[in-house]
Amino acid sequence: MDLWAGTSGFAFDEWKGSFYPEDLPAAGRLRYYAERLSTVEINNTFYRLPRASMLQGWAEQVPARFRFALKASQKITHFRRLVGAEDETAYLFRTVAVLGERLGPVLFGLPPNLKLDLPRLEAFLDLLARETVAAPVAFEFRHPSWQDDAVYAALAARGCALCQADTDEAPLAALVPTASWGYLRLRRSEYAEADLARWAAAVRAQPWREAYLYFKHEEGGGGPRDAERFLALA
Repeated sequence: MDLWAGTSGFAFDEWKGSFYPEDLPAAGRLRYYAERLSTVEINNTFYRLPRASMLQGWAEQVPARFRFALKASQKITHFRRLVGAEDETAYLFRTVAVLGERLGPVLFGLPPNLKLDLPRLEAFLDLLARETVAAPVAFEFRHPSWQDDAVYAALAARGCALCQADTDEAPLAALVPTASWGYLRLRRSEYAEADLARWAAAVRAQPWREAYLYFKHEEGGGGPRDAERFLALA
């Protein structure tokens, strides 16, 4: 199994001295990060998709074995709520394709007030099937009503991953595989060595050919260290 572990974002001033050297300029952060971790989850794309030229510049700063996971635009997930988003979806995948082999998953995170609507999801999955999608796709459902076998089956039919999150408020008890690959967000404020070892074993036990894992950003710079420790354990 190929394991890709990193953090949600990389451009944090708070990491100076704990992860980034104090004298490292902001322009050198991505290159430094990519020398130590294998992937990063970009959440800013939820608010505004970067220009293709900027994405291409990012790709040129990282090794070939590095993957960018990008969160889909809020225009698709929160404003249109997956309905009538053909133009936005086409633009999204057309733009991120410039990352080439360094393009990882695209994550569609649905709003917490959107309850289970299987026809809505299936119609959007049909839209994705018609698009030229050069990236694996994952879905994160915030409302608990989406925890349903019919949802898992719909994702599995399209090879889409269920993104699951482990948080302090809602610890994740079990992983649900819906594709040949997995997407996991480890969002607790702190992970002990034993916690990371358990997660490494749980991920390794899945029927996945690859898995993407992202630790949360926090001021102490623990996220990058946790990702490095996880990779060492796994």
